[in-house]
Amino acid sequence: MASRNSAPLASYIDLLLDAVCAVDKQGTFVFISAACEQVFGYTADELIGQRMIDLVHPADRQSTLDAAREIMGGEPKLNFENRYVRKDGRVVHLLWSARWSEVDQLRIAVARDITGRKQAESRQAALYAISEAAHAAEDLLALFKRIHSIIGEWLPALNFTVALCDEHGAPLQFPYHVDEAGCSPDLPGAVTERLCTEVIRSGQPLLLTPGQHTAAAGFEALVSSQDSPCWLGVPLSSQNGTIGAVLVKSGPDGLRYTEQDQELLHFVCAQVATAIERKQLHARLHHMARHDALTQLPNRTLLRERLKTALTAAHLNDGRMALLYVDLDRFKEVNDTHGHAIGDLLLQAVAHRLKSCVTGSDTVARMGGDEFVVLLHRIDAGQDPERVAANIRQVLAQPLRLDGHGMSIQTSIGIARYPEHGSEESQLLRHADEAMYGAKRRDRRRLDV
Repeated sequence: MASRNSAPLASYIDLLLDAVCAVDKQGTFVFISAACEQVFGYTADELIGQRMIDLVHPADRQSTLDAAREIMGGEPKLNFENRYVRKDGRVVHLLWSARWSEVDQLRIAVARDITGRKQAESRQAALYAISEAAHAAEDLLALFKRIHSIIGEWLPALNFTVALCDEHGAPLQFPYHVDEAGCSPDLPGAVTERLCTEVIRSGQPLLLTPGQHTAAAGFEALVSSQDSPCWLGVPLSSQNGTIGAVLVKSGPDGLRYTEQDQELLHFVCAQVATAIERKQLHARLHHMARHDALTQLPNRTLLRERLKTALTAAHLNDGRMALLYVDLDRFKEVNDTHGHAIGDLLLQAVAHRLKSCVTGSDTVARMGGDEFVVLLHRIDAGQDPERVAANIRQVLAQPLRLDGHGMSIQTSIGIARYPEHGSEESQLLRHADEAMYGAKRRDRRRLDV
């Protein structure tokens, strides 16, 4: 006989803010409370008869099935967390308590929506992880890989792109791009390039979801079908403005990005932009410390590093290498006659011509003033240092016209070989320097005759 309080029991359950449901042995919903519609986005009629596991986030299905088996085995579950996909495509985080009723052959569960708490936790964890990554990463590529991993922990990001721009309007650079289809982002008219350009131009996030009626102009076709993937682009903004964009694309699982995903990604990308600028500044400072500001050639510091490496390789492999010390004759007269601005142009032209005389594996460095060093990392019968020196003299002697001034360059070159002239950096540099001054003195005596 039913008690007089049993009739309104369902209505009492419907007053609860937490979702209450009953699932049979086959995993099918047989009862849901009113709060379930708020949580899942489906009405009672839509949920009854539907398999519970079909609503679970794909990444959480196996752990959910494992938990269900334990519950049905007589082990109640408290505070079990998993994610469900709502009717509108949004992902909700739920905290479950459930037990099995042997009499009724039903799994009774109560769920609380903890999406807000999980988002706050994710935000905090992401910020901490990105801060750690920014300090630990050896370079920007390592940083982008780590950021991709971090972002992928809270939203589907199978396709992930980082685009960077500069203030000079140069084409976008894509230092990091992952695409399961292998599509290049910088091809003319590529979707990735177009979307990143739009995000950077507007400085605003761009969210494209299937069936969206308000898609940005020019991108309607990307979300024209309900089976279309989602796109989410967020600007990389710093105090100095927009420096790039991050673009993610959903996978084939049908999950959709939400406004909450956009807000979270936007928040994180602000931190990422600062980290990128910090890394770029460090890279620029590192480059400046090892390169000549005028010619962008390696300076003394970098030359010595490469010379040390070349000597080690030559010693281990019983190889040979050489140094060419190059000095411009009468360079002071150029500065005195035409001014230092023309002298700087001349040095830049010399740097360019010197690089054209050697292979990509060799080093051309500026020692200072009008003195340059060419490091031939490995010489053989086909790369005799005297032959290289003769080519340098010939190439540099070609007439130049700088800012309306015609001139030609004469050089003095000294050569030092390993191991004939030394086995240490200082010995080879000193020998090449002395040989250069010897060549300069001989040329002066010849001209004076």
